[in-house]
Amino acid sequence: MTSLPLAHKRILVTRAAHQASKLSDGLRAAGAEPVEVPVLEIRPPESYDALDAALHNLSTYDLIILTSANAVHAIVERTAACGVVNNERKPQIAAVGKATAEAAGQAGFSVALTPKEYVAESLLESLADLASGQRILLARAAIARDLIPDTLRATGAIVDVVDAYQNAIPQDAPAKLRAALASRIDAATFTSSSSVTHLADVARVAGIAFPFSGVKAISIGPITSATLREHNWPPAAEADPHDIPGLIAAVISQF
Repeated sequence: MTSLPLAHKRILVTRAAHQASKLSDGLRAAGAEPVEVPVLEIRPPESYDALDAALHNLSTYDLIILTSANAVHAIVERTAACGVVNNERKPQIAAVGKATAEAAGQAGFSVALTPKEYVAESLLESLADLASGQRILLARAAIARDLIPDTLRATGAIVDVVDAYQNAIPQDAPAKLRAALASRIDAATFTSSSSVTHLADVARVAGIAFPFSGVKAISIGPITSATLREHNWPPAAEADPHDIPGLIAAVISQF
């Protein structure tokens, strides 16, 4: 164990409970003790009306953009719940990230486009020549940033944005965070901007100063890094590539 690069290091994992295992298992394989404090919980949106309406008219879209595996799962569940059968022309699928593409493939979608890097900016570069004049469906989390729809609309695309799910803070998160910080934490991992903002909210509720003194912040990508800087916690390292293996490598690079 002592020969492993992260031996005796305690690493905070902030992913939703149902998504934490891949990161935690990878950290554990490198010798770390992952400390899971989920600050994100996936819940249904306030209303499924917009998503359901889009699914009933799926053949009118040229492209569907999926930004997370959670969006894939929501579409599959609502398609079944609504009894939607789409035998007409099917839109192309673009997925941000390997995990999203894999989830889409497992759900039976044929993914036509995955960007070189697993961030929204790379997707937009890939779509630059394809989006103009297209009708696009963007299924995402409620209260997500508007970079993708705003940029695509600027190219002349018609973009319908629908809430597929929402990120919420688990009720037990403040107590779990206090318990985690009662012992040493060497680094905290962040897989999205939401994980930063939600951890800051959890810390506030728990009465804990944020950012955490003496703890390295490790970011999965440039947007998450920017959010960390907005919260006065410059990342010690950023994953490259911007995925879970890259995040684990970034943690290892710091120790």
